[in-house]
Amino acid sequence: MSELTADQALFLLQNVYLGSLKNESRITRKVLEAVPADKCQHRPDPVSKNAIELVRHIAVAENRFLETVINGVFDANAATIPDTVKTPQEIASWYEQHFAKNYEALKKLSGEQLVKMVDFRGLFQRPAVSFALLGMVHTIHHRGQLSSYLRCMGAKVPSIYGESYDDAQARKAAGG
Repeated sequence: MSELTADQALFLLQNVYLGSLKNESRITRKVLEAVPADKCQHRPDPVSKNAIELVRHIAVAENRFLETVINGVFDANAATIPDTVKTPQEIASWYEQHFAKNYEALKKLSGEQLVKMVDFRGLFQRPAVSFALLGMVHTIHHRGQLSSYLRCMGAKVPSIYGESYDDAQARKAAGG
């Protein structure tokens, strides 16, 4: 397998990852905001994270992966949410603010920064740019997990890649 060049890494970021990251972040915020504040302790199984743990994990991890691309190093302690940010809605706002800052920083990176090899906890080394995709896939995975909690909590499931049942019912009720 040949090495990723700086031009290829820049192409991937600018023409493949950035648009998808922005679109997925809007969806992620909707799912985070859909968690009812009074249902944060919902846990479908004793081994599962509860809803608020999952909300926090999604918000922090995605930003941590973006910061990995930006800084050229994986820092397991980066992007922590302050203790004063407690509700799903507050966490969604924190997520959006940090994502926007990181997104803008990503757009300014050079190809050389994107091909820097980054070690992930001693498990593997990959070019920094690949952590943008890894973070997005990680977020999509856990966002799906969280969206499966919503109906069980009595919450409405937002549209993700198409109209959700709840959004369709709201549209029909509004005469649409």
